[in-house]
Amino acid sequence: MTRGHRQIVLLLLLLASSVSVRMALGKKKEKQDSASAQMAERKRAAHALNRLAFGPRPGDIEQVLAMGVDKWIDQQLQADKIDDAAMDARLQPFRTLRMGTKEIVQNFPPEPVIQAIANGKRSLPADPLKRAIYQAQLQSYQEKQERKQETATSNSAAGTGTQSTDNGNRNPAPAPDRGESSEDAEAMLDLLPPEERVKAILQMSPEQQRALSNSLKGDMGDELLEGMNPRQQETVMALSHPQQVVVQELVQAKLLRAVYSQRQLEEVMVDFWFNHFNVFIGKGADHYLLTGYERDVIRPHALGKFEDLLVATAQSPAMLFYLDNWMSVGPDSEVALGIQRNNRRRGRPRQNKRNRNGLNENYARELMELHTLGVNGGYTQEDVTEVARIFTGWTLKQPRQGGGFTFRPRMHEPGDKVVLGHRIKQGGEREGLELLHLLAHDPSTANFICKKLVIRFVSDDPPPALVDRMAQTFLKNDGDIREVLKTLFSSPEFWAPEAYRAKVKTPLEFVVSALRASDAEVSDAVPIARQLQSMGMPLYGMQPPTGYSMKADAWVNSSALLGRMNFTMALSSGKLKGTQVDSARLLDREQKALMKDGERASAPVGADPRQILAALENSLLAGEVSKQTHAAVAARLNDPQISRRKLDDPERAPNAGVIEGLLLGSPEFQRR
Repeated sequence: MTRGHRQIVLLLLLLASSVSVRMALGKKKEKQDSASAQMAERKRAAHALNRLAFGPRPGDIEQVLAMGVDKWIDQQLQADKIDDAAMDARLQPFRTLRMGTKEIVQNFPPEPVIQAIANGKRSLPADPLKRAIYQAQLQSYQEKQERKQETATSNSAAGTGTQSTDNGNRNPAPAPDRGESSEDAEAMLDLLPPEERVKAILQMSPEQQRALSNSLKGDMGDELLEGMNPRQQETVMALSHPQQVVVQELVQAKLLRAVYSQRQLEEVMVDFWFNHFNVFIGKGADHYLLTGYERDVIRPHALGKFEDLLVATAQSPAMLFYLDNWMSVGPDSEVALGIQRNNRRRGRPRQNKRNRNGLNENYARELMELHTLGVNGGYTQEDVTEVARIFTGWTLKQPRQGGGFTFRPRMHEPGDKVVLGHRIKQGGEREGLELLHLLAHDPSTANFICKKLVIRFVSDDPPPALVDRMAQTFLKNDGDIREVLKTLFSSPEFWAPEAYRAKVKTPLEFVVSALRASDAEVSDAVPIARQLQSMGMPLYGMQPPTGYSMKADAWVNSSALLGRMNFTMALSSGKLKGTQVDSARLLDREQKALMKDGERASAPVGADPRQILAALENSLLAGEVSKQTHAAVAARLNDPQISRRKLDDPERAPNAGVIEGLLLGSPEFQRR
C-alpha cells in the first residue's frame, strides 16, 4: 500500500469514527438565521428532496425552488400525472417486468417444470430460444439425478460390505472445458454478428451452452451479449441460471427506478409498503412470484386506500406462499374430515390434532402483528387462531407453475368466528374480506401505520401529536394514504429545524442518494445490488416478515459506515463496474452556477483543490458542511491521491473523484 493510499484509509477511518459518534449522539440543533422556526426556502427544498425522494440530483433543488416546494410536493402526490417515459425506456430491455407469473415460469423454467418433462408429463417447447433453455436445464437435472443414483448405489454397496463395479466399467462424460468454451466465445465475438452469434450458440450441445453461460463474466460477457435483442440476451444468460435472470431484472429495475424515476415519492412509498408487507425472494416459488407482487399488488396501491392494499396482499400468491397460508386447512373442513376417514379405512394411527387439522397460523399472526394492529393492538392468541380459521381455503392454483389466487371451499373451516369481540358469520371467502375491512378501519391499525410513516419521514422517535393527527386523517378518509401523507407533509413537525438531516439513511437510501447526487450513469445495476448485500441490506432479501428497520440503531456502527465510505470511493473513482461518474461534469455545473450568480473564481474550479472542495460541498451537501468534515478533508488536499503532484508534473489536475468520495462518505451525507 502506498503512502497516499494509507493516508486516504486513515482519513476514511477518521470520518467513520466521526460519523458513528455524531450519529449516536444526535445532530446538534443548528443555529437559525432568524427567530422564525420556519426553514429557509432552499433548505425546505433540500429537505423535501431528501425525505420524499431518494435525495437530490444536480439541479433538482433549483428546479424545486422554481416550481415552489409545496407545488412540487403536490405533484409528487399525484404520481400518475408525472411523465416518466424516460424511465420506461430504461426498463424496456427487462422483459420479465412485463410478464405474468405463468409466462415467467414458461420462459425461465424452475425445476418442477423440468422434472415434469423428464418424467414425460410435459413436452419441450417448439420455440428455439425457449427450447435451448429447457434442454440445458433438462440435461443439468438428469446429471443431478444420475449423481444421486450413483451416491445411493455407492452407499448401498458400502453398507453390505460389497464393492460396486459400476463406476469402474462406466466412461463418465467429460466435464466441460471452460477454457475451450471461453475460446469459442471469443471466436464468435471476433467473427460473427449478433444474429449469427445466437444461431451458433443454439447449435451447441446443452452442456456447451451451460458452460458458455457460466463463463459470462466481465468484459467478455458484455461483448458476447452486445448487439443481441433483450430476449436473446436473456436466453443466453438463462442457459445456466433461468431463475437468476428473473431475480436480476427485478433487482435492477428497483435500483434504476429509485435513481432515475421522476415519480420519486411513489418509489419511496413502493419501498415503504414492500418492506411493511415483506416477502422473502429466497423462498421457493417467490423467486417467480415477486415480480407480479411488486408490480400488481404494491405499486398500484402505494398512494391509494389502505384496505385495497391489504386485500391485494392477502390474495397475493407471493404472500400466500411466503407465509404458508396456501396450505392451511380447516380442522373440520371437508378436506380434513376426508383425510381422517381415509386414515381410519387404511388402519393408520390417529395423528395428533395439530398435524391432523393442517391449520397454519403464520399469516394470521403477521396480519395482526405486522400488517395492521401492531404488537400492542389488543388481540389475543384466540384471535390469531380464529383469523387463521377464517383464511383457510385462501390458496393457490399450482404455485410452482405460476398459478394465481383461488378460494377452495372444501379447505375452509365451517362455522361462525369471533375476532376482537366481533362475530363473523359463516360465509366462505366473504369472511376474510369482512375481517380485512374490520382491521383496515381499526383505530389501532391507523395508529400503527401512521407511526411507521412518521418514523420513515420524520424521526426515529415519532412525535405522538403528529401520529394522532395522521391517524385521525386515516380514519376520516377511509384509510386514504395520499390524504394521510398530506397531513404529514403539511405538519410543523415535518418542517421543524430539528428534523433537518435527523434521519440516518439505510444502506439502500445511502447508495441511491450517492448515485443521484453524483449524477451517475448506471448501465448495469447488478454490482450495485452486490454492494447493498455486503452492507447487510440485500434487495428483497429480508427473510423474516418484519422487513428492514428504518431506525439508525440498526445501521450505525464503525464497520458498516466504513463499508459505506469504501463504496463511495469505488463509485467516485470509477471502480464500480457498470456505473460511470464524471466529477468534472459536477464541477462544470458549479462553475456555471457561480458565474450566473455574478461570482467569478480566480481560477477554473477544476484546477484548485480548495475550490474543488468548495464546489463539491455545494453540489453534494447543498453547501452545508460541518467544520469538522471540512477541516478533515481540507487537511488532506495535498496528499498524493488528491493533489496528484509529482516532481516532473507539478501542474497536474487534482483528483476530484477522491474529494467527491470523501464528501459522499461524510456524516452530513449519511443523513437525510
